[in-house]
Amino acid sequence: MKLANSYIRHMPKNTTCEAFLRGVTAYVRKHYKKSMLQRLADHPEDRLTCSVVVFSRLCREIWMVGDCQCLVSPSHPLTSSPSQFIDNPKPYEAELAAMRANEAERLLSEGHTADELCRNDIARPLIIPRMIETMRQQNVTYSVVDGFPIPRQHVRTLTLDFQPYEIVLASDGYPFLYPTLEESEAALQHQRQCDPLNIGPHFQATKAFHPDFNSFDDRTYIRFRV
Repeated sequence: MKLANSYIRHMPKNTTCEAFLRGVTAYVRKHYKKSMLQRLADHPEDRLTCSVVVFSRLCREIWMVGDCQCLVSPSHPLTSSPSQFIDNPKPYEAELAAMRANEAERLLSEGHTADELCRNDIARPLIIPRMIETMRQQNVTYSVVDGFPIPRQHVRTLTLDFQPYEIVLASDGYPFLYPTLEESEAALQHQRQCDPLNIGPHFQATKAFHPDFNSFDDRTYIRFRV
């Protein structure tokens, strides 16, 4: 994440999506030792990996690499067009979350409590082997920033016209994305109160809310107008 952030901070403002994918890949790759490259080519699950969502003001495009999300809302007072929500989930993420949810439900039926499973998520190890299998497909069947070539066809791109918009870019740590940070945080806390295991019908995840942390996943949120 820090490497991708550093590259974006210094890249030319007229960078295209294709140039960004090549540039950020090369920037991360040069931080690997040459002796590691063959191991990392054979074992993608060992690579430095992050997801990125970028807005290019000059290109009027949003680039989504990996599991991230955005909300695009026309901000002209005479426009009644609805907000557009776009996400870019990893393949099999929903399937893995459902597998874990089924296992958690089974454990609850055997007498385990939700508090116990939040502190020690013993349903999660069931899906770890499958998670590693899917990670071996990164930059093959889905895109991430990891120092290896990013397949353009798996980078989701949204092109905007020149009317004014309000844009929210966020990581996938927000189960429900809203036009303000306050609303998104409130929805996150509501999820934690109502379904701390993240196994219910409205949202399922590959991990629970641990009581020692204020969320179940990393979260980043930025809102701006263009």
